[in-house]
Amino acid sequence: MTKEKKGNSYLFMGVSSCGKSSIGAEVAKRLDAKFIDGDDLHPKANILKMKSGQPLNDDDRSPWLERINDAAFSIEMKSEEGVIVCSALKRRYREQIRQGNQKVTFIHLHGDFELVKQRMLERADHFMPVELLKSQFDTLEMPESSEQDVVEVSIDGSFEDVVERCIDVIQARK
Repeated sequence: MTKEKKGNSYLFMGVSSCGKSSIGAEVAKRLDAKFIDGDDLHPKANILKMKSGQPLNDDDRSPWLERINDAAFSIEMKSEEGVIVCSALKRRYREQIRQGNQKVTFIHLHGDFELVKQRMLERADHFMPVELLKSQFDTLEMPESSEQDVVEVSIDGSFEDVVERCIDVIQARK
């Protein structure tokens, strides 16, 4: 018996160091879903700009968000199931990803500043100054109740607990 995928994309969003990539990858594995790290979809110009130490602005992000939108569209059109990782910190970013896509659910991995800072400091393979983490929180536009396709999942707890919460949320929305 084959499992029907139905074209759903689950976009894991949140500030840096909240666990988007690691949790998203594990959820995709357990759901037998495609995994797409949004960082891999940046255009060449963005990669070069970030590599030179310059932050991206909204104009820089627009083609990147279009690629994420296209990835979700492709998943939907092929009736696959996918997990896409993208910070999607601003409502207008989420709106751009939604355009033309009917089956996107945003999983907002959320924790307070101190919890995320602690997780960031525990990461051996990644370093971000605390000031940049603060700027992520300052930039974050918390999803509003009118964004009915956004589900908040607390990152407080073990990795396994957060993965299970995400899977439970996804199963409840199917």
